[in-house]
Amino acid sequence: MTAAASSSAAHSSHLSPAFPGRAPWGTASKLRAWQEGAMDAYLRAQPRDFLAVATPGAGKTTFALTLASWLLHHHVVQQVTVVAPTEHLKTQWADAAVRIGIRLDPEYSAGPVARGYHGVAVTYAGVGVRPMLHRNRCEQRKTLVILDEIHHAGDSRSWGEACLEAFEPAARRLALTGTPFRSDTNPIPFVAYGEGNDGIRRSVADYTYGYGNALADGVVRPVIFLSYSGSMRWRTKAGDEVAARLGEPMTKDATSQAWRTALDPKGEWIPAVLRAADRRLTEVRRSVPDAGGLVIATDQESARAYARLIKDVTGTPATVVLSDDGGASQRIEDFRTSTDRWMVAVRMVSEGVDVPRLAVGVYATTIATPLFFAQAVGRFVRSRRRGETASVFLPTIPSLLGFAHELELERDHVLDKPRKDGDEDPYAPEEDLLRDAEREKDEPDGEQDQLPFEALESDAVFDRVMYDGAEFGMQAHPGSAEEEDYLGIPGLLEPDQVRLLLSKRQARQIAHSRRKPDEEADLLELPAERRPVVSHKEMMELRRELNSLVASYSHQSGKPHGVIHTELRRACGGPATAEASVGQLRQRLTKVREWATRMR
Repeated sequence: MTAAASSSAAHSSHLSPAFPGRAPWGTASKLRAWQEGAMDAYLRAQPRDFLAVATPGAGKTTFALTLASWLLHHHVVQQVTVVAPTEHLKTQWADAAVRIGIRLDPEYSAGPVARGYHGVAVTYAGVGVRPMLHRNRCEQRKTLVILDEIHHAGDSRSWGEACLEAFEPAARRLALTGTPFRSDTNPIPFVAYGEGNDGIRRSVADYTYGYGNALADGVVRPVIFLSYSGSMRWRTKAGDEVAARLGEPMTKDATSQAWRTALDPKGEWIPAVLRAADRRLTEVRRSVPDAGGLVIATDQESARAYARLIKDVTGTPATVVLSDDGGASQRIEDFRTSTDRWMVAVRMVSEGVDVPRLAVGVYATTIATPLFFAQAVGRFVRSRRRGETASVFLPTIPSLLGFAHELELERDHVLDKPRKDGDEDPYAPEEDLLRDAEREKDEPDGEQDQLPFEALESDAVFDRVMYDGAEFGMQAHPGSAEEEDYLGIPGLLEPDQVRLLLSKRQARQIAHSRRKPDEEADLLELPAERRPVVSHKEMMELRRELNSLVASYSHQSGKPHGVIHTELRRACGGPATAEASVGQLRQRLTKVREWATRMR
């Protein structure tokens, strides 16, 4: 028996509750069904490279360490190297490994590994500095390399090139990710790609376990998204004052400035949302006493300001975590094992950090990419027992609401993605955005030159709840009984109970609004599903589609374009096309199609 196997047996009675299910390989006392399935797939194929895609919170670490123990025990490999994105995560890997009998040195920098260790835990940045050191280790002994969050190692970037150089001789390579798409079209080292019928190459996972499957199995929590709109006012560099409402169609620049105005700690929007999130956390803690909350901030200055606001709201200080602070990892660990209410962070907890008691989040950052959003939401979905729910508070920004609706969408990394000059890339480089987020406000980042503005004032309005692809609720003032209906949803509910309860709450809101005199309806009192949030670009596309259909109908009927537009306004109501709302444009599209069909 190897040292790893005997050590595993010795530690089997001291496993963390985070290690679930049954393991026939003598490591963790239990494995979840997907982890057993992934193990079976690996052991059948015995591949040199294996890509496992599993939703955040599903237990990728447990699967990887179970496999590592099996490979050590059966002499397939002689040592293990774990590569993680951050210093905190490499320490977390080492702590998890020792609980099942594998000792990894998280402080390794050079030379031979100290006696008693089965391998090392390093960062991608560390490999980038000394790739030949790790290549020599792989050449000297048969090595299993575990590449955590492999999407960080894009081929043309320094980390990817270093990984190729360092781990090309490795006996086995296990790649892990919860978000297998990158910001660019550079191939990821050691990942296989297959060409589809459309001629585009996409990453091919050897085992996939998505959020939808994990939710059905009770492995992750259902996520309730609570969206807040409100009126924003700011001054541009030219001195013009601009007013807009979150969620209304705007240009990209106007959306960015309205969003930043909402997140300004001197306004009313973010304090109102933090108060609402704290009320939600209080409700969750009735059923889950140690539940915690996390605010993800745009930058360090904002993070500190939000922490001060939380102290004003709760009377107790929040834990502030900044990645360039030497004590950040210890603060995360202290928060993980405490019962404190709130933590505020910029980047440290956006990916991979395990704080299972996080149940309420505030997305108070202007980073708007699918990768970062998925990683951020992943901090709240780790389930400890059936019935726990997660609640994430968002500004009513079309892109964010789109990401929330696509939470269950499985993505692959796409190569050959067509890109035209001037096109907006929805997968903008994550690493650059995160690096920008870590800058102090007084550090130059170019953004001030691009979009100079001054936030003047903001207010918040409860807008809608999104769950399982559906929308619920009508607009309500912060602190109102209508808002409280949604903030007070019990903290322990099965997924089907969440949808049923949200439907009942909305029906009650609608019935109440119908009894109100018209003069009391100071907010737009329509159900959320009848108030679609669209971007400025989508509005342009709707207008373009309408003009195209009008042109076709003009050719078919012989009527001039202007006459048809006038008839559409008469039939459907509303202003000219340029000022029409989304609902009005869609009504006109339906009507002109109806007219065209009658003429056939």
